[in-house]
Amino acid sequence: MNMQHEKILILDFGSQYSQLIARRVRELNIFCEIYPYNKIPIITGDCKAVILSGSPFSVREENAPVLDLLEIKGKLPLLGVCYGAQYLAYHFGGEVLPSNTREYGRANLSFVDAENQLMKDVILNSQVWMSHGDTIASIPQNYKIIASTNDVKVAAYKIKEEQTYALQFHPEVYHSKDGATILKNFLVNICGCTQDWTPDSFVHSTVAELKEKLGNDKVVLGLSGGVDSTVAGVLLHKAIGENLYCIFVDNGLLRKDEFQSVLQQYKGMGLNVKGVDAKDKFYEVLKGVSCPEKKRKAIGNKFIDVFDDEAHKIKDVKWLAQGTIYPDVIESISATGGPSAIIKSHHNVGGLPDLMKLKIVEPLNTLFKDEVRRIGRSLAIDEGILERHPFPGPGLAIRILGDITVEKVRMLQEADHIFITSLKESDLYNKVWQAGTMLLSVQTVGVMGDERTYENVVALRAVESTDGMTADWVHLPYSFLAKVSNDIINKVKGINRVVYDISSKPPATIEWE
Repeated sequence: MNMQHEKILILDFGSQYSQLIARRVRELNIFCEIYPYNKIPIITGDCKAVILSGSPFSVREENAPVLDLLEIKGKLPLLGVCYGAQYLAYHFGGEVLPSNTREYGRANLSFVDAENQLMKDVILNSQVWMSHGDTIASIPQNYKIIASTNDVKVAAYKIKEEQTYALQFHPEVYHSKDGATILKNFLVNICGCTQDWTPDSFVHSTVAELKEKLGNDKVVLGLSGGVDSTVAGVLLHKAIGENLYCIFVDNGLLRKDEFQSVLQQYKGMGLNVKGVDAKDKFYEVLKGVSCPEKKRKAIGNKFIDVFDDEAHKIKDVKWLAQGTIYPDVIESISATGGPSAIIKSHHNVGGLPDLMKLKIVEPLNTLFKDEVRRIGRSLAIDEGILERHPFPGPGLAIRILGDITVEKVRMLQEADHIFITSLKESDLYNKVWQAGTMLLSVQTVGVMGDERTYENVVALRAVESTDGMTADWVHLPYSFLAKVSNDIINKVKGINRVVYDISSKPPATIEWE
């Protein structure tokens, strides 16, 4: 997709920051793709430059990543970051040694070559972020130092007669104050990128590609009420109209009243959607199941059964659409041989394509989560849907610790509804990345009126994050928590205690199961 756009190629040596580099490039409205260093694609005319990422490896290690730069170095603008910078020094006649001083964290540029294009508008003493155990001790003769810190003489360099640059610090992290300026200098001033990759241009080109690819074929899509499947649905609807058949399954584990309200929203958007009430079927397979992984599997398998039954009622379906996004794709081809993407949300159920023998169409598989929202705004999708918090594919099943009963679902739906509604009413909902309520598998003693009670406990969870990989608990006001606790205990029969989860990820996960 998006082949008509110029692009930047990011070669990944297994750095934790590679996706961050990509996001910074995309923020400049320039398309980019990440590939493992050992799976370099054919360099085509639309490739404007290459960026080499950092790495957990040292260039001096025997098994350190090595790549073939024959078609790149000296032919295209090239930027090495951290390991990439050390690689370009070490393999072309320079020297890289273990560092005497710990080069991790904040540092300040004590020298900046203001004449150099890469360093334009970067101020002296600008803060940068270092993260490496080795350091470049010497550079080849045709290399020129363009920035230094007090401890790191070769903080940045350029190769003479080439558009090859390198940084021993990370311009992509927020701690590097002029990082965005440096990346813009490289991509716009040096590479000449036109910054034409905008939400509107993505919608325009993707709709055209989908029309061409799908023709008059029928496509089936499972909607979940979440951002990704909704944006995928609207894009496909724009391309093929009534040939898109959407299925929204009520597994009995959605938030309170969500099935009906989301179904109405979808119909209001003009989508050809069918709601399927399958609550009892899911409750049946979950009866007596307490293990989180078994609950996930039972729900996943039952979803496949229900979805397959409904899809078979549509004649001549050729394609299964999925809301897969770019981080899932990157994970499945990671440079470090990381695990394939375990796609947890139930609009991307792994077993479906094989079972249904359908071709796959994934209109969002080049986008990050924040970009999906930007595309959604370009498509005029309701802000209420676009700003919805992430919600687990198995739904409330993994927020009820232990086995699932209809009564437990009712209790949790009611308590969760009070928490989420209160966040919205207090103007806190959009300041939180994800919030939810957990029903614990313990009872505690309480007093209500003159009576002693022995009832259930719920835990409230609210975290801030950008991508869900790491998350901090949100410091919600005590007065807010007190009111929510009071409302839940007074209004939800069966709950007599409310606690607030103050664990960050890592070590704790966002969900409890």
